[in-house]
Amino acid sequence: MNYFPEMESTATTLFSAYASVAATMMLVRSMANEIIPHPIKSYLSNFIHYLFTPLSNNLTIIVDEQSGMCRNQVYDSAEMYLGTKISPNAERFRVSKSPRQKNIHVAIEKNQEVFDTFKDVQLKWRFVSVEPQGGNNSGYSPEKKYFELSFDKKFKEVVIGEYLPFVIEKAREIKEHDRVVKLYTRDCPTYDSFDDGGSGVWGSVNLEHPATFDTLAMEPEMKKGIIDDLDRFVARREYYKKVGKAWKRGYLLYGPPGTGKSSLIAAMANYLKFDIYDLELTSLYSNSELRRILVSTTNRSIIVIEDIDCSVEMQDRANGNEGSNTKLTLSGLLNFIDGLWSSCGDERIIIFTTNHKDKIDPALLRPGRMDMHIHMSYCTNNCFKILAYNYLGINDHPRLFGEVEGLIEDSKVTPAEVAEELMRSEEPDVALDGVVNLLKRKRIEVDEVAKDVEEIPANLEEANGIVHVEENGYGPGTSAAKRLKNGTILRGVLRNYRARSGRGG
Repeated sequence: MNYFPEMESTATTLFSAYASVAATMMLVRSMANEIIPHPIKSYLSNFIHYLFTPLSNNLTIIVDEQSGMCRNQVYDSAEMYLGTKISPNAERFRVSKSPRQKNIHVAIEKNQEVFDTFKDVQLKWRFVSVEPQGGNNSGYSPEKKYFELSFDKKFKEVVIGEYLPFVIEKAREIKEHDRVVKLYTRDCPTYDSFDDGGSGVWGSVNLEHPATFDTLAMEPEMKKGIIDDLDRFVARREYYKKVGKAWKRGYLLYGPPGTGKSSLIAAMANYLKFDIYDLELTSLYSNSELRRILVSTTNRSIIVIEDIDCSVEMQDRANGNEGSNTKLTLSGLLNFIDGLWSSCGDERIIIFTTNHKDKIDPALLRPGRMDMHIHMSYCTNNCFKILAYNYLGINDHPRLFGEVEGLIEDSKVTPAEVAEELMRSEEPDVALDGVVNLLKRKRIEVDEVAKDVEEIPANLEEANGIVHVEENGYGPGTSAAKRLKNGTILRGVLRNYRARSGRGG
């Protein structure tokens, strides 16, 4: 029995109307999908979404991982920078470490947020990683990675013009701090050389040399002068550009073997975090090969050319290199050091080493090529104290320090020889006794050389046939005579002179 006939009729009418409207909507939607192009549908959808979305003051910048076919520098910088901004309250983050890295690299995890503040601007970073759609067998579809940077839109100019460059610079500093210094050499390329963006003609290993300016056995004034010169060099990018000079610096390290030339180079590399390229000129056959090799080196590097006086036959530029198999010339080397090719790279240091400065062509010695000449001398009192602290951990000794200091200045002993004695024992008394005995032996040798030098004829032109100076690398003349009088003649020359003059060996 129906007590509400009016209500039943109304419900039936409503259901009928709903079914009619639903059918009409489905028909319209089906027709729209077939007739209206997809771009127009997308535009209409976004327009309707915009109409019903309240206005927002936020602006979001998308930082993709790739920029075309290249890596996006902003993305890489943001990833490195944000690793230092992860909150202690974060529940998830990523860590990684490659064999070339010294420290563990920290990064934010997928969909995690990091907050930052820059000049009172509140910023929010969010890391997004979109997995590739499955079922694609036609090729590799990598995941899409990007950062979302959100902030108040009124700070757009500050964020783009100041904040993002700040992030890039901070990331560069972090990378330099964690950077592993590499030692490169030719003709033994490794996979590392390609990772560094360099050419395959260079192979590299990690520079494990522990030398620093703190441990370097050198006079404090000279050490400070080198550090100041390096600091001034790396800070003058705009100055070099303003004066129109290539951003490079040349050093000449000269002195007897064992005086610390290699340790100084390692200390400079560790101080600046510059890679070292060890270049042997004797392995090159032409100027074009020299250019190709040097252009393949990277910026912020130290190019080392050891024993420049005997690397190639370059003493006589006028006569060339007749009889030599190499076409490498002094002019070719000068063109790269101080010519047009010198501008092919920035922030480079070129270091030459030699045991005989007087044998180098004067054209190489002038400023602009070898800007700073550093004499690596025999061990002094200050150098000995540094070595004693490095090897024995002591700053003084009541009995033996005074005796060492009384002998060392006139003994002509190298830091390497003193270090070898200090390494013989960890007991200070034993090690320092060995140093004293070494200095006494050296003092006797110096006195003998000085005595024998007085007996050699002053005019080497007359004595050349007896002494055979040229066979030992010394040419006849005034400069050679001066070296003899200074006691730098080889003892083999003295023995040769005694034997030929009838005085016995």
